[in-house]
Amino acid sequence: AAPPAHVASVLADAMRREAARGYVDVASVKGGPRRELQSLGLDLTRYIGTHPMSGREKSGPLAATGDLFEGRPWVLTPTRDTDTEVLNLALELVSHCRAVPVVMDADAHDRAVALVSHMPHLVSSMVAARLEHAEEAAVRLCGQGIRDVTRIAASDPRMWIDILSANPGPVADLLSDVATDLDEAVRALRALQSSDESKRREGSAGIEGMLRRGNAGQVRVPGKHGSAPRTYEVVAVLIDDQPGQLARIFADAGMAGVNIEDVRIEHATGQQAGLVQLMVEPKAAPVLTAALRERGWAIRQ
Repeated sequence: AAPPAHVASVLADAMRREAARGYVDVASVKGGPRRELQSLGLDLTRYIGTHPMSGREKSGPLAATGDLFEGRPWVLTPTRDTDTEVLNLALELVSHCRAVPVVMDADAHDRAVALVSHMPHLVSSMVAARLEHAEEAAVRLCGQGIRDVTRIAASDPRMWIDILSANPGPVADLLSDVATDLDEAVRALRALQSSDESKRREGSAGIEGMLRRGNAGQVRVPGKHGSAPRTYEVVAVLIDDQPGQLARIFADAGMAGVNIEDVRIEHATGQQAGLVQLMVEPKAAPVLTAALRERGWAIRQ
């Protein structure tokens, strides 16, 4: 990612030199570069802004992988003026990378990524920042929940300064809404401390309402392969931290005829052991549990 003016200057130089039949960028913000190119008076019929929605918390060439884009959305933002040949070339690029093309308006894209990527990254960093000077005894209690919330906070700050500098307005608007929710949560929690029963009820209702809103939002997150969210049963298996343990579990699940839809691993603190959470269809959970028990695995209820 880079500031819109930098992306636009590189594109403008190539376009003035007529270096190619078509021009794309893969910056994480789309409205800014297009407006900058328009202000430079360039012909935008040969340009299309794109954004492959795939990445890792590590940046740079050494973080790349051959399957980085496979099965991931790749946004294209053509306008009515975009040349059909340029759009087709962009679609061909997406196809070669085995990504999934998604056509959007540029500004709608910028609002969307602010919601699902840029704002969550800042919130993750804020949560992770609470750990910087925390007592070691407290940090050692970190479980899978805090790991999930803070994973993306490991990203390169320099990259994110560029990204956020290119999309500050929509991100600030969303953080303002989050700040309002945080203020309400603080008030509700303070009310729960009160000796007044009615205030405690009010505080409890406030927290419950926020948690239920979270439930309602979470279920809208797309499920496997971008399909509608599914509810899976969890079969939790205790394993030793030794080579081949996961392979054995997957092989035993396969022999039982059960498809593992998703998997998570929670490592035990101070022990060479862990808890593997196998997500399966509800009707398959009893079958898998019985099969794994029969093969000697320890199942946690």
